[in-house]
Amino acid sequence: MSSLLEIDGAACAGSGMIVRQAVAYAAVTGTPIHLHHVRASRPRPGLRRQHLGAVEAVRTLVGGTVEGASPGSREFTFCPGGERPRGQYAFDVGTSGSATALSLALLPVLATASEQPIRVELTGGLFQDRAPSAFHLQHVLAPLIARMGLAIAVTLVRPGYVPTGGGLLRLEVRTDGPLVPLEAQQSGSVRSVRSVRSVWGIALASHLQERRVSRRMADSACEVFTRAGYEARIDEREDTSALQPGAGLAVFADLTGGWRLGADGAGARGRPAESIGRATAERLLEDVRTGAVLDRFASDQIITFTALARGRSRARLPEVTDHVRTGVWLTNLFGVAQATLHGRLLVVEGGGTAGGRS
Repeated sequence: MSSLLEIDGAACAGSGMIVRQAVAYAAVTGTPIHLHHVRASRPRPGLRRQHLGAVEAVRTLVGGTVEGASPGSREFTFCPGGERPRGQYAFDVGTSGSATALSLALLPVLATASEQPIRVELTGGLFQDRAPSAFHLQHVLAPLIARMGLAIAVTLVRPGYVPTGGGLLRLEVRTDGPLVPLEAQQSGSVRSVRSVRSVWGIALASHLQERRVSRRMADSACEVFTRAGYEARIDEREDTSALQPGAGLAVFADLTGGWRLGADGAGARGRPAESIGRATAERLLEDVRTGAVLDRFASDQIITFTALARGRSRARLPEVTDHVRTGVWLTNLFGVAQATLHGRLLVVEGGGTAGGRS
């Protein structure tokens, strides 16, 4: 046990993010870990099936062993092997747990692949609270990581919602070498209407055409944007392939310099379409007004990739969330990079692990 890196799952956010990022860092650095107090801050502590799925998926990518990990486990050990990802993979969360959150554990590991491209098929939930949507992954995070040299093609094959899941997401990942640092400090000018190039979005509803859910989400979001001085265009999509009725809204602001901010809203029983539209639009505008070029969700999602890049990354964040603090803490704990926060400025001195692993 003394040879394992001890990780306290109750630290910082105390969430499943610690599980996913810890096994990703363990895999790319070859560090065995013992994680205890798993998801200690959650109403139902311990591993849920979606977190267990992330651990097993990473183990599959790199080989190695997992001990003590089962549904409800509050501690486990993960010892990565020396394999590198190659070829094609398929992972099923097994519930409506987030397949996009699972992708955030896999993508840093896939960045170390010795053969390209790597294709991954993920099955699970794609639109839900407290997790990035497939649209945010596709239109915000993937282009952001592409700036660093990792190309990710994201295809939404079938939507998936709570409680059934069954969504299908396909990823194709390709890198041409070590990741390069991210410089995302532009600020101030994006506060004005003129410097926001466009505001747009996607309103998706499955098996809900008669209730006009996609139209109602889009209309209420557009009302918020219009009052703020923006003319928005939102694509209304009606789907019949999902395993159950459901809905999701994603809105985006394209900024000068090619940056993009995004915000998500998911349907839920008793949640009116209009409230989804208003809340999602307002959340996006809050981030736009900060002058940052990363939204609050991408701010923590990007930390792992900046740690694996070679050199100094800097990003001015719209706010410092518990998930950002968690990402900084884990990065420093593994020693893969040095991450610091100076107010809302994130600075990461990356160690160049991805693409250059020996």
